[in-house]
Amino acid sequence: MIRGSLGYYAIMFVAKRIFVAGNNITGVERLYQKAKLTNMEKNVALVRAPRIAGLAYLLSTAVLVVSEFTINARLNVEGNAAQTANNILSHESLFRLNIVCQLVYCAGTLVLLAALYVILKPVDRILALIAAFCRLLYALAWPFIALNSFIALRLLSGGTYLKVFETDRLQALAKVFLSGFDAYYVGLLFWSLASTICAWLWFKSNYIPRALSVFGLLSSIWCVACTVSFLIFPNFSDAVNLWWFDSPMAIFEIVTSFWLLFKGIRKTEMP
Repeated sequence: MIRGSLGYYAIMFVAKRIFVAGNNITGVERLYQKAKLTNMEKNVALVRAPRIAGLAYLLSTAVLVVSEFTINARLNVEGNAAQTANNILSHESLFRLNIVCQLVYCAGTLVLLAALYVILKPVDRILALIAAFCRLLYALAWPFIALNSFIALRLLSGGTYLKVFETDRLQALAKVFLSGFDAYYVGLLFWSLASTICAWLWFKSNYIPRALSVFGLLSSIWCVACTVSFLIFPNFSDAVNLWWFDSPMAIFEIVTSFWLLFKGIRKTEMP
């Protein structure tokens, strides 16, 4: 009986050990599968995110070009409030389309900052987050510009509560709201800061060619310096044309967007 009991307990002990070992193997396999799935999701994100970033920037920039250099240039006559008012009232639908374009550009910028954060987060999470926040502040300038456009349209609409003001005064006030000048250059400071950080992260990661990253870093720092100087000293634009503030940085971001869209990031350098 004793031998039988010992044999029974020995069998139960071995069975229990096998069961525990089996559970441990299953747990290890689950961890392995989970890690494998996480890596797959990460790789998919880093493959899709560059395409999304490139496409978002190029499409939103195209919309902005149409808005500013086609629609706005046709309606908003520099230095002539009366002619600007007549253009807007004669082409109100076109003016409203211009506002929609500004909001579409804002939405595209939000998509861009999210995609860039996904790409650059493995390089430096804190800097990528700061860059995303700076680009967010730049994006928020555009709804502000759109709201000002709606205010200008309301001033020109001839509501009965506006009869106490002379027409030329309303036109001049509407012209002030239509400038969008100050809002853009305040936003430009944050855009250039975001571009500077991203250019550094591009250089650090080697996701794109180093020469392109260096050009982006220099052009972005240049834009930061010019924008700060202009905000403090308005006459700075007499020494450096306003177009030279952000044009080099815009060229860098356009070229980078084409690279991300068609080339993606260098797979061998993925963290």
